Amino acid sequence: MMRVHEILQEYDKGRRNFRGESLRGLSFKGKNLSGVDFSGADIRGTNFRWANLTGAKFCGAKAGLQKRWAVLLVAVSLLVSVLLGEASGFASLIASGMLQPAFIQKYPIALGVIVFVSLAAFFIFSIKQGYMPAIITVGLSLATAVAIAGIFYGTMAGIGTGSAAVAIFIVLVGALAVIITLTIFVATVMSGAFVAVVGVTVAAMATASTVDKKLEGSMLDALNAVDSWESRAIAGGVAVAAVLLGSYIGWQANSEDEKHSRVRKIAMAFAATGGTSFSDANLTDANFTEARLKSTDFRGANITRTCWRDTVKLDRIRPGETYLKDAKVRELVTTGEGQDKNFNRLDLRGINLKEANLQDASFIGTYLNRANLQNANLSRAKLVQTLLEGADLTRATLTGAYIEDWGISNTTKLIEINCDYIFLKLPTKLAPDPQRRPADPEKDFEPGEFAKLVQKIPNTVDLIFKDGIDWQAFLKTFEELRVESQTGELPVLQTIENKGDGAFVIRVKVPDQVDEAEYERKFWEKYKPKLKAKNQKIKLLNQQIEHYKNIIMEIVKIMAEQEKIKNEFNNPTFGGGFAGRDQKFGGGLAGRDQISGNQYNYSTNPETKRNLAEAAKEIQELLKQLEESNPTETTASQMAVVTQAIEIVENNPTLKQRVIGVLKSAGTEALKEAIDNPIANIFVAAIEGWIEP
Repeated sequence: MMRVHEILQEYDKGRRNFRGESLRGLSFKGKNLSGVDFSGADIRGTNFRWANLTGAKFCGAKAGLQKRWAVLLVAVSLLVSVLLGEASGFASLIASGMLQPAFIQKYPIALGVIVFVSLAAFFIFSIKQGYMPAIITVGLSLATAVAIAGIFYGTMAGIGTGSAAVAIFIVLVGALAVIITLTIFVATVMSGAFVAVVGVTVAAMATASTVDKKLEGSMLDALNAVDSWESRAIAGGVAVAAVLLGSYIGWQANSEDEKHSRVRKIAMAFAATGGTSFSDANLTDANFTEARLKSTDFRGANITRTCWRDTVKLDRIRPGETYLKDAKVRELVTTGEGQDKNFNRLDLRGINLKEANLQDASFIGTYLNRANLQNANLSRAKLVQTLLEGADLTRATLTGAYIEDWGISNTTKLIEINCDYIFLKLPTKLAPDPQRRPADPEKDFEPGEFAKLVQKIPNTVDLIFKDGIDWQAFLKTFEELRVESQTGELPVLQTIENKGDGAFVIRVKVPDQVDEAEYERKFWEKYKPKLKAKNQKIKLLNQQIEHYKNIIMEIVKIMAEQEKIKNEFNNPTFGGGFAGRDQKFGGGLAGRDQISGNQYNYSTNPETKRNLAEAAKEIQELLKQLEESNPTETTASQMAVVTQAIEIVENNPTLKQRVIGVLKSAGTEALKEAIDNPIANIFVAAIEGWIEP
């Protein structure tokens, strides 16, 4: 048997083959053992918690408990079973005594009836609905029954004492049944239920026949009332019933009945104590083919593409929240047989279904991201809204599969797919047409045609604008991302779709080296602040306009009052204050040709007019040249031409500075009017930001 440091030293030297080694009880907690081969090794009680076991092989390995731990747990189970048997016998004597004359003389007979009715109800509900519903239902029934009995007999003081005994008894029996169940189930996992059942039953019967009755207290009045073999027989029957209940529920829990899942979880946690632990380990691409995994802990482990084919006792592990918690999924990964089964809306991310038979299986709304589906047979499978991002379907068979709204991306591997035809819709009563492709039922796909039909346009990002697009902010953001691109190829606009109600979808093709999700995240990080800043600017501008509007209204009002006074007195110089009609008011308002602003300067400044004409002519010629080699029938193609034009201008510093000078001196509206081209407005809107500080 090798020690931990010896194995790690050999591993560091490059050794990976440790097949058949005995690793019992060793700890590799947090160690890096990627690619190691522990096939056929004895890993019982070995601790691999937090270890990196990427690509490791455990084919035929034996995991679980070491012998000493197994013996200890069995001994504890037997000891607890004996103690529970004694407690069960004690409780059954109390139940029997409540029907004896000595007890009835002191308390109403209704208490004894309530006990047995409640006990029967508890057993029935435990079997049909599970422990928790049984406790709640019986508890409410018991409280109601005791209250009715108290009102009926009118002896609340006596009833109060007796009802306390009844309540305690029911709780005691319920707790005993739960613990007996766990004991029997653990014993079943460890060695067999027969020993535990016998231990509990014998102890219960022995206690029921030998307990000392010389006790005092209201709770024990029922016990003191036991004085005949009939009462002891009843007590023995109650004890046996409790044992049988525990046995039945233990068996149901072992069969993974959902009603008793809590029992199974607790028992499996107990049975896995001291067993092999892969808790929080990285088991990506690990192989457990034909391994024995009884009493093994996989909570929190990364089991992406882990192979479980033909493993033994996979139903006796602690799966945590991994996909192994589902019984039908465990069966699927061990047998590879999922034909005609329902896996709808399960989280199967990273599952290994290589070469699995999944004909007619249903995966509606299922997560199969990063799943290994190589060579899997998915003929006629329902892949409706199935997420397959990063999944590997190399050489999979998809003939007749339904792929309505399935989620694939450029990371989905659709290599050498075997597919004669496909259905784009799942038939319904309202839409019975499955939309076969090829549409001609006499025709099948040629090699490679299926991938071309269904493969998402590679390396594309769909930008969704629900409330319209600010084209200026969009073009600025798009251009910034083009400038920041570290690849030789630049992002390109492909399509612009108007979805109505102001909604648009713009598809951008990005280079192969660019991560689509990262590009989309960066776009919105840049676009939204620009949109917010522009909205704030517009809001400020509207406030300024409103301010100046109020000033002008005041001026107009004053002028109207002055005109009124002048007309009334017909005196141009009344009061020595007002100027004549031909004089300017208050030295304030200039004529049209004197107003400062970009929209008028160019009409009176020869140099500005000349620069405007030259820049407009050069841009007009540039746009015309680009239009000759690029279509401009759609908005997307026009924006593509504008983007190329902006790139050319930016690469010509002299022209760019001239354009900026014209924007500052003549204004954007003047430049738009001077360029004789339909897409001039888009171009000027895109470069308007050049004159912003």
